[in-house]
Amino acid sequence: MSTSWWQWVASTDSLTARLMAAGGEKQFRVRLLCQGVGWPRQDEARALGIAPKRYAWLREVALCLDNTPWVVARSVAPLMQVKGHRLEGLGERSLGNWLFRQPGVVRGPLEITSQPPPFASVKGIDNSCTWGRRSVFHHGCQQGGLSLLVQEYFSCAMADELGLPSR
Repeated sequence: MSTSWWQWVASTDSLTARLMAAGGEKQFRVRLLCQGVGWPRQDEARALGIAPKRYAWLREVALCLDNTPWVVARSVAPLMQVKGHRLEGLGERSLGNWLFRQPGVVRGPLEITSQPPPFASVKGIDNSCTWGRRSVFHHGCQQGGLSLLVQEYFSCAMADELGLPSR
């Protein structure tokens, strides 16, 4: 992976803030693709430490600059843990903005992939992405705490716009 990509993929600060800074004059927007209750994929359940057939809160978004998706993202949290965190009311607001304002949030290790996102193509979003990453954020203690898997895939449109190498 090139140094320029590593700076994006390995960053642990707010991706929303990074995108807005990189976009300059471009207008940032979160496009909500879908949100609701469903079953996580097996790899998602494993990452969260839950059974695959446990209901979860699922949210898929495109992080856009001037209406062009630069990042597609999917977040998953065990449904029993979502209550009281007001995630279902985010709408087209950034999860990152919410997450980085929570005191005591701990981010788990990053996992990096060069595979395309397994969810974006069905929502009318081009799934040709360069790199993807995911990590689990933990907020609060065991009782009443929240584990939230955040998966982010960087689009080829972003790479082209910023002059980043294709890989």
